[in-house]
Amino acid sequence: MRLSQATLDRLPARVVRPAYDRASVRPGVVHLGIGAFHRAHQATIFEAALASGDLRWGIIGVSLRSPQVRDQLVPQDGLYTVVERDGSDERLQVIGAIVDVLVGPDDPSAVVAAIASPETHLVTLTVTEKGYKLDRATGSLQAGDPDIVQDLASLDRPRTVPGLLVAGFAARRAAGLGPLTVMSCDNLPHNGTLLRSAVLAMAQAHDPALAAWIAAEVAFPQTMVDRIVPATTDDDIARLGQTLGVTDQAMVKAEPFLQWVVEDKFAGARPDLAAFGVQLTDAVAPWEDAKLRLLNGAHSAIAYLGGLAGLDFVHEVVAIPAARAFVEALWDESATTLDPPAALDLTAYRAALMARFANAALQHRTRQIAMDGSQKLPQRLLAPIAERRAKGLAVDTLALAVAAWIRWQSGQTDLGEAFAIDDPIADRLASAVAGTADTGARVDALLGLLGFTTDADLRATLVAAVDQLAQVGALAMLERYRR
Repeated sequence: MRLSQATLDRLPARVVRPAYDRASVRPGVVHLGIGAFHRAHQATIFEAALASGDLRWGIIGVSLRSPQVRDQLVPQDGLYTVVERDGSDERLQVIGAIVDVLVGPDDPSAVVAAIASPETHLVTLTVTEKGYKLDRATGSLQAGDPDIVQDLASLDRPRTVPGLLVAGFAARRAAGLGPLTVMSCDNLPHNGTLLRSAVLAMAQAHDPALAAWIAAEVAFPQTMVDRIVPATTDDDIARLGQTLGVTDQAMVKAEPFLQWVVEDKFAGARPDLAAFGVQLTDAVAPWEDAKLRLLNGAHSAIAYLGGLAGLDFVHEVVAIPAARAFVEALWDESATTLDPPAALDLTAYRAALMARFANAALQHRTRQIAMDGSQKLPQRLLAPIAERRAKGLAVDTLALAVAAWIRWQSGQTDLGEAFAIDDPIADRLASAVAGTADTGARVDALLGLLGFTTDADLRATLVAAVDQLAQVGALAMLERYRR
């Protein structure tokens, strides 16, 4: 038996569930990228809005790739459980905010219609860094991407995020509807600005007047999101089923911590976000940089060094004293590139991050974090390296993290286990390292694909670190940080 509206009353008393009338909920939010992170993060905030009595904030979720999430949620009437785990503590909440799930490739016109609906006030996105189809070097649309080429030619069946948004805005404009707010919730620096640029470029190619309307009527606030949401396993589903007495194929698991910082720049209606724990600010960038360079930067370093060492989970890596010392040294380097807001105590933030990393109940896999490294490294590790090098400062620890990513492209752990590189440019990465045994050439080629050029000293540091990782392994390299 599956979780559904009909089975809610059968759940154990400790399970929090919707107390509002779901039949009266109106779909005020369209979310592109209805994966686990959204369901564990933004959707819980909209759930709080509904629970407060403001029933305008139901979510129409959109899958941009496969029908898997739709097939999980629709048989469950859109219901799913967020399982918060912290050590032995566990909190269960059934979320009722999702009112429908669409699959973009199957029916893009339905997605366009949802964006153009007069009930829609917010469009939110978690499509990962690669979903924006932006050229990292120029910030413009990827001119060679076949889906971008198709959408630039015609928006009859849009395939990309910019294409879907522009088609939806065109329909809103034609219907005489009012303004809208679009919120990127992905780990991209200046995510709102980048999304706005992509959308305006797509619109300009089709109708300059539409581009002008979007510029005037649509808000693209910057945001920063933070919550650790590991991938759900079959064992997680089975374990939850034993507790609930019904099967929840759409469950997500997360840590208790949740943060959402949003630039206070909206067009049209919005829920009372501040009342539900969202931080509204005039300047997101300082929060964003701290999160990308401390949490995400450390996560990537842990993923590649831990993954090379054959360690499956984040908590296993930070349980090693030398690895903890390495993370602290990485933070010492990255922290010098930050200008934290007054409300952010970096010492306390770092201590909290380490405690979050050590949460064994999350079972956060290093290989999950290692995915899409070409999209993540520039803002997480290369940006602080560039800033420190510009100041003449050493980057030995940051460089080791980048060297671990370069070593990762070998597709083999220190134990000899082979694995596939999961990256949107995996073929280009493989081509960059094929046919040469020269470490310097591999460093230049791989970082060149990321649009990053090294100076002579940094190149020498990276080459030495890559060679040493190959010779002695990641654990031995981490041991050098033991205090």
